[in-house]
Amino acid sequence: MNLCNIAKEVIEIEINGLKNISNNIDLVFSNAIDTILSTDGRVIICGMGKSGIIGKKIAASFASTGTPSFFMHPGEAFHGDLGMVTPEDVFIAISYSGETDEVLKLLPFLHTNGNKIISITGKPQSTLGSNSNFHLNVAVPKEACPLQLAPTASTTATLVMGDALTVALMKARDFQEEGFAKFHPGGSLGRRLLSKVADEMITDKLPIVNKTTSASELIQVMTSSMQGLAIVCESNQLIGVVTDGDLRRAMASFGSDVFNKVTSDICSLTAKTISPESSMECAIDYMTEQKVNSLIVTDNNVVVGILKK
Repeated sequence: MNLCNIAKEVIEIEINGLKNISNNIDLVFSNAIDTILSTDGRVIICGMGKSGIIGKKIAASFASTGTPSFFMHPGEAFHGDLGMVTPEDVFIAISYSGETDEVLKLLPFLHTNGNKIISITGKPQSTLGSNSNFHLNVAVPKEACPLQLAPTASTTATLVMGDALTVALMKARDFQEEGFAKFHPGGSLGRRLLSKVADEMITDKLPIVNKTTSASELIQVMTSSMQGLAIVCESNQLIGVVTDGDLRRAMASFGSDVFNKVTSDICSLTAKTISPESSMECAIDYMTEQKVNSLIVTDNNVVVGILKK
């Protein structure tokens, strides 16, 4: 048994399935997008079993890219959660067979409530497909499962149809990276675009020394702070910096005599600084441009923090 060949066969079957659904994209897809764009409500996505798992991912993609959306379990919906559905909401129902009982039971309410229904099935003439306003066909020639039982190519096709909806909505809304950062403040993009230097800088126990600090004390300050530098100040004003590189160069230049030196003999007078009100995007770009991993944060040349990349 060649396991690598099995893997390649599965992938080929699923690729063929995606080619099939690509050929089935038509004006109905555009109409479904227009319906979502024109609603003042949300998009509610529903599915049972593995279709539900795919539905959760689609709902999450919608919500993070500018389309208010949430997933509703059909069983919970039938036992009270339908109270969350307003007439303005667009309802996306997922069932490959189009005959999932738990989903079909919701149709009478949705019709009475006036909801627009978008169905995603592999059977356009199914009960679900026939009773929806827009049907998106995700039929695949066959499953990758050798028994033709476990959803494989069909769930991949449904996931990709969800991605197609997501990207089409993003482009129609002209959704930009600033919006994505707003919904992902904990991610690296959110940090770059939304945070200021003041939000990220280190302010506690700053490694500050003066020009006359001995080399031995300087090394002790740098070691204990673990910031890779020491900030040289005089009367609260920044006058220089000592980095690990400065210290190594001083040791190479002075040898053992380095311990008879003071900070002014070692420090650099060209510290890289930034304002606390600067954006993290500017700060990261500046650090990359200057090829440094730290910036000294100053306000009117008074040191207020250290920013690490």
